[in-house]
Amino acid sequence: MQSLTVGISPCPNDTYIFHALIKNLVASPASCRWFLEDVETLNLALINKDFIADFDVCKVSIGALPYILDEYVVLRSGGALGLGCGPVLLAEKGTTLEALKDISLAVPGLYTTANNLLSVYGRMNNTFYGERVPLRFDLIMPAIQEKRFKAGVVIHEGRFTYQDYGLECLLDLGQWWEGTFNLPLPLGVIVAKRSLGYKNLLALEEAIRRSIKYAEANPLVTLSYIKEHAQELNDAVIASHINTFVTKWSYNYDKSGEEAILTFLKHHSNSENKKIDFHTVFVE
Repeated sequence: MQSLTVGISPCPNDTYIFHALIKNLVASPASCRWFLEDVETLNLALINKDFIADFDVCKVSIGALPYILDEYVVLRSGGALGLGCGPVLLAEKGTTLEALKDISLAVPGLYTTANNLLSVYGRMNNTFYGERVPLRFDLIMPAIQEKRFKAGVVIHEGRFTYQDYGLECLLDLGQWWEGTFNLPLPLGVIVAKRSLGYKNLLALEEAIRRSIKYAEANPLVTLSYIKEHAQELNDAVIASHINTFVTKWSYNYDKSGEEAILTFLKHHSNSENKKIDFHTVFVE
């Protein structure tokens, strides 16, 4: 296989999963050039082709998949699916959901799963008609605290630290998803170019699994690398992040994991009028 250009986010779940591959601590099917960028930057890189790299392998939000599936396929390892891991809608204390029905909301990117999940909830509950304003994920809580927005959707470490900003959670979108569909919530996946071919795609899936196994066996070594890139350096917060977002589905999507991804895509594609061949989403 030729040298690959790979994009992941700097969040603890991604750096935990990929650390061993990045540092050549486990066997890789190809040499790799690595980029660590905010997930919305990665989404836009694949959708708009407006980044400095042409990614062969990349982490993306589920919300971005309908725009890229012609060229990319979903790998069955390395993703973020789970229970109790969803985005949360935060606001100043005393705010009601009704007050947010038609006002501007801060979101961590228009193509993020968080924003698309908010839209799915909104359509099913006749709410959230207002403008969505994209902000980098780590700027949303300060923006609410400074009263530049009444509310916003937060991802990553934010679900563990929002109380430090004097905010309250009005809606746990992951909890709503689980209760509505009885499935884990798919947040992000690793995609690779279809042109790499079936055998190479399977080899990439296995390499990611080797990297996860290394992290599980060497947590202190991996933690040091995670802290080089994390927004929140508190060990307990990092541990909570990893335990929440690195799950059995990160190692391999079983039937429920695949069903969760396809269910999200069906709701997304229905709203965006995207035609998806659901038989070709995963490596087959």
